[in-house]
Amino acid sequence: MLIDWFTVGAQAVNFLILVWLLRRFLYRPVLAAIDAREKKVAEKIAAAAAQEAKAQVATEELRKRTEAFDHDCEGLKRRSADEGAAERQRLFEAARQDSQVLRSKLAQALTAERTELGRQLSMRTQAEVFAVAQRALLDLAGVSLEDRVIEVFITRLRGLSDKQGLELSGARAPAALAGESPTAVPVRAVLVRSAFAPSPSGRASVEAAIRERLGANVTVHYETAPELICGVELTVDGLKLAWSVAQYLSSLAQEVAALAATELAAPPPAPPPAVSKEPAHAP
Repeated sequence: MLIDWFTVGAQAVNFLILVWLLRRFLYRPVLAAIDAREKKVAEKIAAAAAQEAKAQVATEELRKRTEAFDHDCEGLKRRSADEGAAERQRLFEAARQDSQVLRSKLAQALTAERTELGRQLSMRTQAEVFAVAQRALLDLAGVSLEDRVIEVFITRLRGLSDKQGLELSGARAPAALAGESPTAVPVRAVLVRSAFAPSPSGRASVEAAIRERLGANVTVHYETAPELICGVELTVDGLKLAWSVAQYLSSLAQEVAALAATELAAPPPAPPPAVSKEPAHAP
């Protein structure tokens, strides 16, 4: 077989021309497109990495903020709980103090009411005793209670001890003691207070007893005092001599109050022991 070198050379030239043309017009644009695409891909990867880094930073910051928020919430809860407990304690203490004040006021009010009731009861008791005694004396002896009170008061006035008599008559002038004229002795004012107006005979008896004790130069004035139930009171130069049923009633009231206080202070009886109601079991 004969080789046509002209044809071979022509084909070789054609192949070289084809390779040059492919490289000039095909490979270079394709390589450029590949390089551009790879560059774009690399840029996108870099952008994605940057976004991921930013996302990680944002996530870390969000985590830190969440932890700080949770810590602040816990602090607020504890502070709220402490403030609530303190406010509850303050309100409880205020309520306790208010309760003590109210209890004290109630006790004072009860004490005042009991005192007033006792005073009213004492006054009514004295009045009733006066009325009953007066009716009893009128029915039994035919003597009024006023006259009997005057008699008892005169008896007490005349029965004073020497020391009491000197205290009551201590302001008598030495001239009277020496027997001088009564006109030289200054007149002394004597006030007699009673729950009733004495009768003329009662006044005469009282004045006679007063002059026996204080001397003749005295002026007796009378005054009605309803609070002196069944009693008479004599006042001279600041000194006082009194007798009334109220003294006995006051003593009786004190004894009754002491007895009542003793009874109230006594401890209550112990309750009886509880009896078990469980059924007995047969052996």
